Amino acid sequence: MLQRLSDFIRRKPVWGWILFLSIMVVVFLIGLLAASITERRAEIATLFNNRKVEIEAFESRSDMWGVNYPREYETWKKTTDMDFKSKHLGNTRQDVLEDRPEMVVLWAGYAFAMDYEAPRGHSHAITDVRNTLRTGSPEKPEDNMQPATCWTCKSPDVPRMMHEMGIAEFYKGKWSTLGEEIVNPIGCADCHDHNSMQLNISRPGLIEAFERQGKDIKNATAQEMRSLACAQCHVEYYFKGDGKYLTFPWDKGMTVEDIEKYYDEVQHVDWVHKLSRAPMLKAQHPDFEIFNLGPHAQRGLSCADCHMPYKVDGGIKYSDHQIMSPLKNINNTCQTCHRDSEENLRRYVEDYQDKALEIRDRIEVELAKAHVFAKYAWDNGATESQMKPALELLRQAQWRWDFVVASHGATFHAPVESQRILAHSLDRSLQAHLALQNVLFALNVNPKDLKMPDISTKDKAQEYIGLDMKTLKEKKESFKNTVIPEWIKKAEQKGRLTTQKI
Repeated sequence: MLQRLSDFIRRKPVWGWILFLSIMVVVFLIGLLAASITERRAEIATLFNNRKVEIEAFESRSDMWGVNYPREYETWKKTTDMDFKSKHLGNTRQDVLEDRPEMVVLWAGYAFAMDYEAPRGHSHAITDVRNTLRTGSPEKPEDNMQPATCWTCKSPDVPRMMHEMGIAEFYKGKWSTLGEEIVNPIGCADCHDHNSMQLNISRPGLIEAFERQGKDIKNATAQEMRSLACAQCHVEYYFKGDGKYLTFPWDKGMTVEDIEKYYDEVQHVDWVHKLSRAPMLKAQHPDFEIFNLGPHAQRGLSCADCHMPYKVDGGIKYSDHQIMSPLKNINNTCQTCHRDSEENLRRYVEDYQDKALEIRDRIEVELAKAHVFAKYAWDNGATESQMKPALELLRQAQWRWDFVVASHGATFHAPVESQRILAHSLDRSLQAHLALQNVLFALNVNPKDLKMPDISTKDKAQEYIGLDMKTLKEKKESFKNTVIPEWIKKAEQKGRLTTQKI
């Protein structure tokens, strides 16, 4: 082979020079690549080894971490932004009950009927949990309607308090007693080890769920951790027992049916519906569970691949910590894998969402009617044995609806699974209607005699289910103007609060 090449070059010397120059160019480019890799590694090592401040364990102030990692910190600060609105969601303020008032009836007797807004960026977590009507208006620490467990996913101060108090004792407490301690919004310490900066699981619920399945979360790969860090909070959970111990109901699996079976066996009820008296389940935000059933997870992608795309600054490659809808930045998210136009990619997403949400909207109308029908049956003398089949169907239908509705991005993360779940919800909603009509016929009551209430607006729906919104809002305003400033003042005196104004 070499002899032939040598003979060829002797006959045609010009090709020898071309080959020589080509080899030199390749060697030069390889040298540049090696130098670039070495330079980047050196920069990263320099950043890590020349940290300006020492991060202490349980340091919850993200601005302190930002001294050492300014690029990540600057993008994290952008979670305050409220400048993006897609066709169905975004990071703007959105009153969901105002847009879909049937939801007030679906949650009658539960705190979500008072107040439910679309989620905003992570840096709003503390403000939003303080301000929502769902957490009540406790003027005194003992005057409270919610457990301390409600703080669990809102702040990096939570692991610190769990360390100081003990996990079970933390959950047992009252929400309002920790107002001066839990003051920093979701940030660096929620996901990173303070020494190594490696992704870290800071919440016990996920670790305990793995242990009950015979798994050790420490064996997770680096790519798996890029989703598990999110799965600490973006999951379905419930408050177990009198101690309100936060628990992931994954013991039988992660599908909507598996979790429902778990809840049925432990006889868990989130609340009894005020109108229908059905024993209800409230889904939280089963994002991780639904994502795992979709095409992106099944092809090995993580949450961070799409929600925290890489950025480059000089020789440094780092993750964008704004953490929001990939639709805001299709060029750096979707188009890293999909060779299609931004217009087409956005349309694909909206098509998935439109089809699923068409079913969702129909369910909300039918479920609201079913709860009203159930109240009508009770008012006309129905017995518990007569109502039991219909109430079970209502529980099943609403659980499936809520499993999709409460999940961020479910109809895109797993569009086929989301539509399957919603179809089953609609089916059970209609079965509940039939069961309730049979009850009314057995009572010699004509279902057509029922006059449906006017629930065309949030205010009308809240009035129908008996909420005194004027008083609730007045109490909340008083709480925001008196109690919260005291919490902040005490936190500042203790040096707990980040200097970054959120």
